[in-house]
Amino acid sequence: MTDATVVPGLEGVPATHSAISHIDGTAGLLSYRGYPIAELVAQSHYEEVALLLLDGELPKAKDLERFDAGLRAHRQIKYNVREIMKFLPVTGHPMDMLHCAIASLGMFYPQQELSDAERDNASHLDAMAMRIIARIPTIVAMWDQMRFGNDPIPPRSDLSHAANFLYMLHGREPDPLHARILDACFILHAEHTINASTFSVLVSTSTLTNPYHVIAGAVGTLAGPLHGGANQRVVEMLEEIGSVDNVVPFLEARLAAKEKIWGFGHRVYKTTDPRAAILKEMMEDLAQAGHLRQSRQFAIARALEEAAAERLGSKGIHANVDFYSGVLYHEMGIRSDLFTPIFAMARSVGWLAHWREQLSNNRIFRPTQNYTGASTRAYQPLSERHA
Repeated sequence: MTDATVVPGLEGVPATHSAISHIDGTAGLLSYRGYPIAELVAQSHYEEVALLLLDGELPKAKDLERFDAGLRAHRQIKYNVREIMKFLPVTGHPMDMLHCAIASLGMFYPQQELSDAERDNASHLDAMAMRIIARIPTIVAMWDQMRFGNDPIPPRSDLSHAANFLYMLHGREPDPLHARILDACFILHAEHTINASTFSVLVSTSTLTNPYHVIAGAVGTLAGPLHGGANQRVVEMLEEIGSVDNVVPFLEARLAAKEKIWGFGHRVYKTTDPRAAILKEMMEDLAQAGHLRQSRQFAIARALEEAAAERLGSKGIHANVDFYSGVLYHEMGIRSDLFTPIFAMARSVGWLAHWREQLSNNRIFRPTQNYTGASTRAYQPLSERHA
């Protein structure tokens, strides 16, 4: 029986007021605090966009300098957290590790319940958020070294947020073009209104739990393949296709079987995801600069997008941000199971912006339900329950 008062998945149901980001799914537009995403990618860097999302305005130079210096100064992780990570199974998915490690940070960097005055103190909340944003990349890069038996590579304070992460992953200063592209990917993934993981942030925050619990819960939500795990599936799918010649047969077989084409379609966008268009242009830049490691995979991706557009474009199904981000990360030599943790690294600032916004006008989430179970029944003792 259907019930008009219940909306599965809460699709289209407003859950909060927010001034952080806006999507026009019909026009294919995304803006942060009123600024179009394409302008931010072209003219800003992740650290600046992070402060914009947290505070609501493009920062003044002195404020950005202070925030960036804080990010660089707080990249180190206490050895206790590393010891916990050493005992995790190396075969586990990095998202499981990240969920565990972030939750543990609350033990070593305790944040007590915020007073009313602290919840209204922007500088205090920025400092709390900055420490979390700074440490997540270190945790992810540490794990990628430790699971292969290597000592973690210490972070450097003289590199940008994106360049430092690539340095910790590979042990060498990154190609400047790669660092710039990763920075752009961070901006594109930083925020996207009330999606599943951000909704979990709102619910957790409304209980006034500490921000480490809030972000750990968001990481757990992001880990699902219907949310953040799709970009890893894209690369696996392209490997399965194997060649440009196999694109159309693969696509037709998937469509005939009504199976998902990873990296295509979006609940909100009815046209091309604007983030995907920007990433595709970056892929072209890599190709022109001769920086592609696996040009075959890029060729397959372009052929698949063209074939899918012919068959699915009229239905409003287009490439989304996961489609090209996975390919870009692969081209930078990043292992595919790190793609979703990188998504979490970038999205942490959006989650923390919503954490702050929820704190500013908090009311605990307590939805109701329509009960569909049995009516009141008489209890039957165990001795009387016969087969």
